[in-house]
Amino acid sequence: MKNMIRNLLLLVLFFCASSITQAQETTLRMVSGFPENTKYVTYIQDWIAKFNAEGKGVLQINFIGGPKAIPTFEVGNAVKTGVVDIALATGAFYTNVMPEADFLKLTQITIAEQRKNGAYELINKVWNEKGNMLYLSRFVENQPFHLYINKKIEKPDLTGQKIRISPVYREFFIALGANVVTIPPGEVYTALERGVIDGYGWPIGGIFDLNWNEKTKYRVDPGFYDAEVSLVMNLPSYKKLTEVQRKYLQNQIAALEAQNISWIKYNQDEISRQAKSGIQTIKFDAATSKAFVDKAYDEGWSNAMKQSPEFAAQLKKLVAK
Repeated sequence: MKNMIRNLLLLVLFFCASSITQAQETTLRMVSGFPENTKYVTYIQDWIAKFNAEGKGVLQINFIGGPKAIPTFEVGNAVKTGVVDIALATGAFYTNVMPEADFLKLTQITIAEQRKNGAYELINKVWNEKGNMLYLSRFVENQPFHLYINKKIEKPDLTGQKIRISPVYREFFIALGANVVTIPPGEVYTALERGVIDGYGWPIGGIFDLNWNEKTKYRVDPGFYDAEVSLVMNLPSYKKLTEVQRKYLQNQIAALEAQNISWIKYNQDEISRQAKSGIQTIKFDAATSKAFVDKAYDEGWSNAMKQSPEFAAQLKKLVAK
């Protein structure tokens, strides 16, 4: 009889302990503004697998999907309103929530440096107040944007060309004379195929993920800006986490950002791959190249100052070289 009672007590304790463990584990819902077959998404899915394996009983991430789950330009609202907890996005995808999101392309120092010099704190002050979100991590760096075109140019002049844009390079390409068109990434291939556009802006990597290489003749060098691909989180969702869960999340974020240097090698591989696929490089002389890049930053910061003068001025002091 005593043994039976003892066994029953042990069984009750086991289920209580199991219930406590389950209650402490939280699952965060995550979506991506980029299509699921792109490098950024496959890269982060490897991180999620590690995150979930090491976070059993503490914190898990349920990756719901890409634009088929939440349209690209709605991911910001989805995070802001708590429809999802985390989104993989770039600032250009949620300027409808706050224009400041697009300014991060102009940063010329690493996220590690931003965390040290107060830029990360400044960014989160605005993201918290205007977006109801936490700027969780920037896990893509050293990824310059490029202009890809099918009509050869001898100088930085896009007069008469129809160029696909996101908010990232809108002002810059307009200043170069382009007729700009806003198209989600998933529709660019068809637009190129049908001649709806003559080119597009995109980072050095990723065009093979979407098969754009098949419809691209030229890449213009040098690159400009730095592709900002990040994880943003609903602020109330973050605040609901326990101290243990927050610590675990931040440790995993630190491990993710520690790998950012790997994008440099990826860039080199992509440049070689583009050349082998037949994409030709258009290069300007040194003076024209400098003027090209300077113009990109001048246009970017000028627009930022118009959109949010105080924040742009503070950010520029911290992140511009």
